[in-house]
Amino acid sequence: MTLTTTAVLVPLLPFLGAVAGLLLGRRAPGFVRPLAVLPTLAAAVLTVVVAVGQGTGPATDVATELTPTGSIPIDLSLHLDGFAVLIAVLVGTVATCVQLYSTGYLRDDPRYASYAALVSLFTSAMLLVVYTGDLMVLLVGWEVMGICSYFLVGHYWETEAARSASLKAFLVTKLGDVPFLFGIFALATDAGTFRITGILGSVAGGGLHHPTLVALLLLAGVAGKSAQFPLHTWLPDAMAGPTPVSALIHAATMVAAGVYVVARLLPVFAASAAALVVLAVMAAITMVGSGLAALAQDDIKRVLAYSTVGQLGYMLGALAVGDRGAAVFHLISHGAFKALLFLGAGVIIHAAGTNSLAAMSRMSGLARRIPDAYWTMTVALLALAAIPPFAGFFSKEAVLGAAEHAATGDAHGIPGAVGWTVLVSGLLTALLTAAYAMRLWLRVFRGKGAEAPDHGRRPVVMNAVLWVLFVPTAALGLAAPLLPRWFDGRSLAPTLTTSVLGTGVALVGGLVTYAAWRHTTALAARTPIGAVVADPDAGPEAAEETAIATHAPVYGDNAGAADPADPGRLLLGPLQPHAAVGFHLDALYSALFVRPVRAAATLVRFLDREVVDTYVRAAGAGPRLLGAAVRRAQTGNVQTYLGALLAGSLVLAVAAVLVATGTGV
Repeated sequence: MTLTTTAVLVPLLPFLGAVAGLLLGRRAPGFVRPLAVLPTLAAAVLTVVVAVGQGTGPATDVATELTPTGSIPIDLSLHLDGFAVLIAVLVGTVATCVQLYSTGYLRDDPRYASYAALVSLFTSAMLLVVYTGDLMVLLVGWEVMGICSYFLVGHYWETEAARSASLKAFLVTKLGDVPFLFGIFALATDAGTFRITGILGSVAGGGLHHPTLVALLLLAGVAGKSAQFPLHTWLPDAMAGPTPVSALIHAATMVAAGVYVVARLLPVFAASAAALVVLAVMAAITMVGSGLAALAQDDIKRVLAYSTVGQLGYMLGALAVGDRGAAVFHLISHGAFKALLFLGAGVIIHAAGTNSLAAMSRMSGLARRIPDAYWTMTVALLALAAIPPFAGFFSKEAVLGAAEHAATGDAHGIPGAVGWTVLVSGLLTALLTAAYAMRLWLRVFRGKGAEAPDHGRRPVVMNAVLWVLFVPTAALGLAAPLLPRWFDGRSLAPTLTTSVLGTGVALVGGLVTYAAWRHTTALAARTPIGAVVADPDAGPEAAEETAIATHAPVYGDNAGAADPADPGRLLLGPLQPHAAVGFHLDALYSALFVRPVRAAATLVRFLDREVVDTYVRAAGAGPRLLGAAVRRAQTGNVQTYLGALLAGSLVLAVAAVLVATGTGV
């Protein structure tokens, strides 16, 4: 089997598994789990085969014309290089872990068959994006992921939160996809092809006539798909879906697609200094804002969601300073430890016996009850905080090192302001990341909240998957010296300056948070449970529902009450309530866009009902009234008809006599 044939099978196998799962889900339920796991597992194995076969050699690029278009052709093409094959390994590995994990997590779910099929389709679409060499085919995978996310986020469609989150995710990402589509058209028009290699060749030859316009249009789609400011608001709300879906979206698909597209088309963005500045500013705002928001959340999944937003900002920051090797390295290492964190959060949620809520203010004694999640998540949080020697340290330092080179003018063609923007915001985000990682660990595993009831042992497969992901989380940093041969050849080794600064601020963030936690815990021990209650007559279940709806913390049996044991309140001070609701961006968008659109719709409905429908009703009322008048004359009485005929004849006779005598009328 040739390398290209093997690569074609990689996205094809999960697609066939998805089709078979949808067709046989109801008729043969015993085949659902094998159809979910085996095709994805086979695809994951084949991604490793393709990666080994491709190696560090020159890119493999094959294509066949899909259909003649009369102008710019669309090709079915493969483009395999170090970036593509390693990201495909990440996608296949995480997707397989998610499918295996889901067999235990959703073992009693009545809609598991459709869920598993959509996860397979999601995986197939991302693999298509990674392997294809044509932007129009890439767009197909891009949009299929969008519709899969809509259905998967809304899996628990019985709840209002899931329905709203799925619709919001779909609409916000589509808002970015429209300019993204126009950007692809503009890029292909300038380059004369949709083929990525042809586009990059055109850029190198100076054939791109509108680089700033094209780059900004593409960035709009990337901001939506990769949840970057200002289109990031959908991702935290998407936590209403099943936790394995969150792991898949955050670690290996959907949000990773935007970063991959920028990395693949980086010369297009590098051709415009203005686009690099916009990319750097967008990444900086996203990193810092998401770090502050994560420090104020009470739900574990929302903390991790904002964490993903910030880590994606790191990747785009690396791309803004022209180092796609550092960006993709962080994408791969982040995929490992973020999948582990989300699946670990799923174990916590499973232990609490709920599908969605994992409020840290309610947790106590979890380190003893779920030791597998405790140890693996501890290492994953250390990797997230970029503490050596774990994977996140090496990949994050690669990003900061690239920013340092750009800031000092060592990066050719990159404005120094871009480098300083990414470097300063990256260091500040490192401080915030360590702070919210420490806060999450302390409150989940050392918390003093009301202990949730024990719902029994977790399925073995769930804990096993955590240990599988533990290996790259702990050891992937060892690959840093080898990766440059797969990428652009730039060194990914940590530099002394950024290593000291990055690790130093991370340690400061963790230690300050620990000190704040000790202080607030001691204070809480002397403070009665808050008196601010959502409904004094409501029970804890109603309190949880209120907390989910408002994203407020849960303390004791009170929803919305300030938790005195939360170090985030002390660290953020008056900023805390604003950070907890994402700095009111949803409210701002509602005021600027949602309410005006609804007002316009109300006006249109009024005009349609009271004006347009009035004319339509009048057009029908006239003939109806005329018909009613004529109908009154049709009595069915023959004498009446003869009388009317005689009267009419007399009138005509009188008129004729008058005319004949010259009198006239």
